[in-house]
Amino acid sequence: MEFAQEDGSLFRRGFGGDTLNTALYLARLGVPTSYVTALGDDPLSAMMLAAWQAEGINTAEVLRVDGRVPGLYMIERDAKGERSFLYWRDRAPARELFDRADPAMLDRLSRFDLIYLSGISLSLYSETGKAKLRELLTVARKRGARVAFDGNYRPRGWPSREAAPRAFRAILPLVDLALPTLEDEQMLFGDSDVSVSLRRFKDAGVREIVVKRGARGCLIDADGVLVDITPPQVMQPVDTTAAGDSFNAAYLAARLNRVPPRKAALAGHRLAGAVIMSPGAVIPRAAMPKDILVQSET
Repeated sequence: MEFAQEDGSLFRRGFGGDTLNTALYLARLGVPTSYVTALGDDPLSAMMLAAWQAEGINTAEVLRVDGRVPGLYMIERDAKGERSFLYWRDRAPARELFDRADPAMLDRLSRFDLIYLSGISLSLYSETGKAKLRELLTVARKRGARVAFDGNYRPRGWPSREAAPRAFRAILPLVDLALPTLEDEQMLFGDSDVSVSLRRFKDAGVREIVVKRGARGCLIDADGVLVDITPPQVMQPVDTTAAGDSFNAAYLAARLNRVPPRKAALAGHRLAGAVIMSPGAVIPRAAMPKDILVQSET
């Protein structure tokens, strides 16, 4: 559950979360998308499922856990639109997704074409859960799937300072397309500049790397070809929530449509530019830019 600050002390209720945001925008861009998580059996969980289904997201792989409720977070914004988060999710059922997934479910998941996850995903799971996730990704890649990963580092979600870098290093050899944010990489690994970040991903075997740098745009390294893409225009954001998530969605949607990386990044910047001009993670459908993917191909 998301409560996003609007005016003064008022908060608007919605449904958010980094991978969910990306799934929702992928679905809006016409990509057949499933969301995989665990929810409770409460009315709020039912509302969440209904809202996702209304967006065209397939929820067949969402587990329901008796007697539980979903996690909650609040977003507060400063005068520049930068946000801070407060979380209540220690008992969120999503934390137990891979502890509860049976072999049949894992087999189904391994047959997807593209599997997308984030550093927040990793922060939720137990060590056993993370091991099951790595096994799933290994099998899926052998069956032809691609794995996309956004580090999206949030320190409060990890039990220790050392846990996150360890989990990231373990997952990177299973990643085909990385979508990190430079600021996160610097917090995690102390990178002096973007070239250090790129080298770490390339050394792990990642073939396509898109480093997001906020208003400066992104730097792409695809099979050794380096491209620097700046946003079409720089705007004063209302709320930066889901800027990276929406960029990822448009970039992935474009790449799935075989749009070259440079034009895919422009699609990402265009959608993110619209998202940061509205409060909360999910903008109204009417605020979606028109023909993002079509314009990216021309």
